[in-house]
Amino acid sequence: MKVLLLGGTADARRLADALHKEGRHQTGLQVIYSLAGLVRIPKVDCQLVVGGFTQFGGLATYLRDNDIGSVLDVTHPYAQTMSQKAVDAAREVGIPCWRFHRPAWEKEAQDNWTEYQTDEDVLAQFSHYRVPLLSAGQMSEDLLTTMTQLPNIEHMVWRTAVEPTFSLPDKIHWIKAIGPFFLDDERQLLMEQGIDVIVSKNSGGKATYAKLEAARALSIPVLLQRRPVLPVADREFSDLETCLQACLAAWGSASLRQRQQKDSQQ
Repeated sequence: MKVLLLGGTADARRLADALHKEGRHQTGLQVIYSLAGLVRIPKVDCQLVVGGFTQFGGLATYLRDNDIGSVLDVTHPYAQTMSQKAVDAAREVGIPCWRFHRPAWEKEAQDNWTEYQTDEDVLAQFSHYRVPLLSAGQMSEDLLTTMTQLPNIEHMVWRTAVEPTFSLPDKIHWIKAIGPFFLDDERQLLMEQGIDVIVSKNSGGKATYAKLEAARALSIPVLLQRRPVLPVADREFSDLETCLQACLAAWGSASLRQRQQKDSQQ
């Protein structure tokens, strides 16, 4: 059986490598790993598809043309569009779509977190601060310009993994950085830049959690974007090992049966 794994996260790479290894040695399960490739292209042993599915006529067409038996969505928890397309395309083709997303971060007693949902929500909070650290991924030019025009904002630090596609206002200091990040480094950044608020997504995991630890230690408030509501997948997992074993049990067994049937017909 062929499984299309929609990736772009560290969890996706781990699952792709583990499934490929087990499938190759035991069951004949074939993994195809897909990612946008905007940040970096990882080294994986399985087949790799980079750049999305428009190049193939859409995701549903790719699933049919490549005889994909299942989809495993291990994209970023905020990749709402891709998760929606995965569920819709799998349903259209008539195959299962499973999803793994790492658990969201949980607030601790000394954390000063305020959740927000929309750009308007975060702008409403900005009247209290002077030097924000924007660590919520890509933001629109209009939003950033509006932020810099607020009279209380002295300057902003914007940290992303991908270079902006537009010119930035003078008030914005852009930093290119890819996790994992470490507590001492995050603490130093916050202190050197005089950061008085952090804007972040609730991505979960360990790679970018240190900024929240540093904020807790320095009593810096955090504006944390709520996770989007995603369409329901056929099965959903929040533990990596549980997901791996379920995939091997279901898809590995199916691949083995298919291989045995093929052998018996020869």
